Amino acid sequence: MQRSKASSTTRRPPVSFPRTGSRGWRSIQRERSDGQTATARNDDVNSLKTQDHSLCVAPMMDRTDRHCRYFMRLLAPDIRLYTEMLPAAALIHGNAARLLAFDPAEHPVALQLGGADADELAVAARLGETAGYDEINLNIGCPSDRVQSGRFGACLMAEPDRVADCVAAMRDAVALPVTVKCRIGIDAEDSFGFLSAFVETVARAGCTVFIVHARKAILSGLSPKQNREVPPLRYDRVYRLKAAFPELTIVINGGIDGARQVAGHLEHVDGVMLGREAYNNPGLLGTLQETFLADGDWVAPSREAVLREFLPYVRARLAEGCRLHHMTRHILGLYSGQPGARRWRRFIAERSHEPGVGCDVLTDSLDLMDHTSSSVSGTSGATSAGGSSGSGSIRPKSRGATAAR
Repeated sequence: MQRSKASSTTRRPPVSFPRTGSRGWRSIQRERSDGQTATARNDDVNSLKTQDHSLCVAPMMDRTDRHCRYFMRLLAPDIRLYTEMLPAAALIHGNAARLLAFDPAEHPVALQLGGADADELAVAARLGETAGYDEINLNIGCPSDRVQSGRFGACLMAEPDRVADCVAAMRDAVALPVTVKCRIGIDAEDSFGFLSAFVETVARAGCTVFIVHARKAILSGLSPKQNREVPPLRYDRVYRLKAAFPELTIVINGGIDGARQVAGHLEHVDGVMLGREAYNNPGLLGTLQETFLADGDWVAPSREAVLREFLPYVRARLAEGCRLHHMTRHILGLYSGQPGARRWRRFIAERSHEPGVGCDVLTDSLDLMDHTSSSVSGTSGATSAGGSSGSGSIRPKSRGATAAR
């Protein structure tokens, strides 16, 4: 994978991370008074610098629940996944075990939290760490009225000191990376100076990874959907941020819909986060895995193989009382762009709501499609480990191996 190039902008002095309680990679190893080298508290922190944010799927409300993430993992073993935003208060006062449940195959997976109370966020972060998540991400990008009414989300970009306090509290509470997802600005506060001042303040609290949606948020008058479409994309602003803060990991987000775009962005920043396109056309995940992350023994699976590998998961959740349509609603884009895709989607969508239905809906749907087509990545003739197209296992591979970069 190509590393970012420095663009022509003034570089700021490297951010100095706090030494006391710091868990950023710049303080993972430091000299003790006895001359011994101190290490961070656990292996998760030791691997912070090498944790791969090069390709990520965005947290999406009503989209990236545990069923969606498991399905996506079958398509791309190494892409970083994020939960829907979970309000810190909901975890503390609600059924945290249910809200935080996920399958081990989802790793690496990050928990995104919403909130503005440092103490609440610290407690919620501890719950996420105990549940087994790999990262805690703070949402400073959502522009919805409901989120703003709780004084969190994108409106917090106007309060960088408060965000820094929240980050510091979470980092003191857990030994996981604490990251921030934000916009390039809010309302009239959309200058590069505003963005860089926000990042510098929060980075001094120890945040080393910033996921930046390359649009500003308009906090009144636009719906969340309109806020993903109306404000213009300013990718150059995110590139400039990386050049100004080369010691930080900068991930770009917003309007990215293909491998060619991903490759272009990776010339300038450390990582790329995709949202709706990855959900609506999940085969893109296989393309990205194969192009940017796969090692030599991985080949993109066929769509049939993905569907068959999803079946054991579906059976297990049905046995727990989950409804079929809660899972199948996330797979409707699997055959996007293929002949017969509309008929297949209609079959799945209609049958999944029938009372008493089970996995037979998925197996029956296979008869509707021509399975001599290419793999999900679009590479003709991709074969599984078993030698025939789509016949072998595509279970997510071990996390022990570092993805090729």
